[in-house]
Amino acid sequence: MKVLADKVALVAGASRGCGRGIAIALGDAGATVYASGRTTRDGPKPVDGAPGTIEDTAEEVNRRGGHGIPVHLDHTDPAQVGKLFAQIRRDHGRLDILACAVWGGNERYLDPVWNERFWEQPARGWEEFVGAGPQAFWLAAREAARIMVPAGSGLILAVSEPILEQASDEQGPWMSVTFSHLAHYSINQLVRDLGRDARASGVAVIGLLPGFMKTERVQMHLPDEKTRKESHYDLAESTEYSGRAVVALATDPNVLTRTGKLVYVADLAEEYGFTDIDGKRVGNFYKIFGLIP
Repeated sequence: MKVLADKVALVAGASRGCGRGIAIALGDAGATVYASGRTTRDGPKPVDGAPGTIEDTAEEVNRRGGHGIPVHLDHTDPAQVGKLFAQIRRDHGRLDILACAVWGGNERYLDPVWNERFWEQPARGWEEFVGAGPQAFWLAAREAARIMVPAGSGLILAVSEPILEQASDEQGPWMSVTFSHLAHYSINQLVRDLGRDARASGVAVIGLLPGFMKTERVQMHLPDEKTRKESHYDLAESTEYSGRAVVALATDPNVLTRTGKLVYVADLAEEYGFTDIDGKRVGNFYKIFGLIP
């Protein structure tokens, strides 16, 4: 049953990773999905060679029974973001779901420069993490709300992470970790603030917290059984697990009660009764290791 066959969604940052998984799951549910991002088949590739393009994602959405539309843009550019939402308005006159999975910096995760003292590091780190994190979410959420608020309904999701003090103390001096924590903290605060603002208009703003995911880059960095065992890869979830959480939220008539909140994908699986693509219900990675109560 295509439960979202009449819905229009935008997944920002859909070339790979969690964004790709969300777009595919929405396609499984029959939605029209705009799959946006920077990586195209004919354009420049990430510096680390990570696979995935917006065209690949859109084609998989189509194969799953949805309608995939690839859109190339930089989500940190207000003009390009505005143009995309104007296109959605022209094409459909509505937007039901925005899932923002835009992120930056991971392509340079192993760059030794992040082990240098902060005054010896390049300024690009700020733009790659903070610009492509909270800034991209803010721009997309603002434009989405301009379509959703007049309609009196809509779902805006930000893919994020919990900020864990005990984890940050253990991860060393890498500035990439500092930038990452700052970006996620900002996204989480935006969810709280924007959610409070949008609730009266019938629009839900929610932060979605996946666990350890089997993204393309995770698999690149964990190429053998030894490294996967050391990293607890057996407890990782597919990116489509997050997508199934988005579908569950999008079909929940009471979703507005969650606005302004951060929700774990694994907890939503327990509540809504969905499983990962292998039929298993993956547990909450953070709870398993005692990082959250």
